[in-house]
Amino acid sequence: EVGVSIPTVNDLAIYESKSLRDAMQCLDENASGVCFVVNQNYILKGVLTDGDIRRCLLGGFSLQTLIEDVVSEEYVVLNCETPANEIRKLLDRRIKYIPLIDHQGILVDYASFNRIHRFQVMEPLLNGNELEYVMECVRTNWISSQGKFVTQFENKFSEFLGVPYSLAVSNGTSALHLALLSLGIGPGDEVLVPDLTFAASINSIIYTGATPVLVDVSMDDWTIDIQDLKNKITKNTKAIMPVHLYGHPCKMDEIMEIAGDEIYVVEDCAESLGATYGGQQTGSFGNAGTFSFFGNKIITTGEGGMVVFKDEEMFLRAKRLRDHGMNPSKRYWHDMVGYNYRLTNLQAAVGCAQMERVDNFIFKKKEMARTYAESLGDCEAVILPPEASVVESVYWLYTIQIKSSSGLSRDEIVNKLLMNGIETRPVFYPLHQMPIYQKYSGNGRYPNSCAISECGLSLPSAVTLTDENIKWIGDSLKNLIKLRA
Repeated sequence: EVGVSIPTVNDLAIYESKSLRDAMQCLDENASGVCFVVNQNYILKGVLTDGDIRRCLLGGFSLQTLIEDVVSEEYVVLNCETPANEIRKLLDRRIKYIPLIDHQGILVDYASFNRIHRFQVMEPLLNGNELEYVMECVRTNWISSQGKFVTQFENKFSEFLGVPYSLAVSNGTSALHLALLSLGIGPGDEVLVPDLTFAASINSIIYTGATPVLVDVSMDDWTIDIQDLKNKITKNTKAIMPVHLYGHPCKMDEIMEIAGDEIYVVEDCAESLGATYGGQQTGSFGNAGTFSFFGNKIITTGEGGMVVFKDEEMFLRAKRLRDHGMNPSKRYWHDMVGYNYRLTNLQAAVGCAQMERVDNFIFKKKEMARTYAESLGDCEAVILPPEASVVESVYWLYTIQIKSSSGLSRDEIVNKLLMNGIETRPVFYPLHQMPIYQKYSGNGRYPNSCAISECGLSLPSAVTLTDENIKWIGDSLKNLIKLRA
């Protein structure tokens, strides 16, 4: 996204003496779906949209037709001194760009959604009790890792997930590291991890001294492929790390059956809080489950994480490792080399407030997915995100695939949507493609993770989006594709 800029008024302007072919090129370059038609003195003469051009061509006009012969004179225009609140009242799904003129009728600027509001991929919602609880920490001086909110947060999380033990930690990566350490994972052990995931998954394995073994993902749900998983189990396999990618649960019944009693399962649930497989929460299947509360996750504490256990002994070991390896009954006596992976009371206070609304956040995520599916379902160049019949995804990021028939590459679409004030994200790179992880690929092939990564695109997915926002984003994407088709 570096170097991408919002189009200027000159990028959207075209002289009335130009042809429809020139207008199509202008539309393609500005990615806005509209041109402002001006005369030689830059006086606004009309507006031309991609829809107008299609209707002209269907009506018998040719690409050589001059714009002045077909330009629409029915359009919304405002004076450049119009207050912003008046402009906002006029911008909607139908009117996305408004030309602004001076008192002589000269085109001087334009207004659009992206000049008033930019749609980010994610943003937190912190309008509950977050501030009140944080202020309580400040008033009582309980701001570090000691304080009532840490315990309350852990208890609320256990209750929500249906697990007996939850341990609040400094971030999702430390949660993964502690989970592996508490299970005794170390040098000589192999841990199977999907090739398509964020780097924290594989990094946490490397921290322990164990060897990551990369496994391809399945095209039907983008999570760890069961057959490739079976093929890569050896006598040294100590654990499997299924990653519930983009909020879609892995095939946990099959994974647990493969693991049996001999192989540990550590679920990476950084993106899947609230997702279920067969009605059961992700994170509650394996020997340990880990969660992230980074600012873009389902709930947030700014930075932060949680690791959950079924076994008390593993939980107590992780708790001691989190607190510098200190003996809980003998202060400043260290029985093991530990870490400072503690969550502060300030962060936990935010977490408690977020947990009060977690059900609503999850509901909004599913509603977001439903609205996107309705908006994009008729677009043949887009593949909607998967959702298996036995799962309920939480659609952490609503992530689609762009077909080659779109006429645009994924990266071109990223750039053109950004020009319209719509921020997006490409899918993660496969781990095996990065030089620092290539030695863990075993010279294997990972066709599915490559295919998904190359054409995957995450759309804005914040719970603050309205249905109207989502439909506008969907329309913007479809218009780009129609223009190129």
